[in-house]
Amino acid sequence: MDKPKIPKRIQDYIKSKGLKQGFIAQQAGYKKNEFSAMMNGYKKITVEDMERICLALEVSPSLFIKPESLKVG
Repeated sequence: MDKPKIPKRIQDYIKSKGLKQGFIAQQAGYKKNEFSAMMNGYKKITVEDMERICLALEVSPSLFIKPESLKVG
């Protein structure tokens, strides 16, 4: 199974900043296993999830959402 692009971008960003997924999960108010499920494509990331994750990372969602990620129709 290919990993969805947005979770992969989030994971890459977390890693590039030297952060741990567990720390970001906690900051965003998720249990580690719930956050891991989102990052591995087993649970879809909702708009609310994206808000919480981006607040924890102190970044804009536009950092992770690219035009090719958006599906119309």
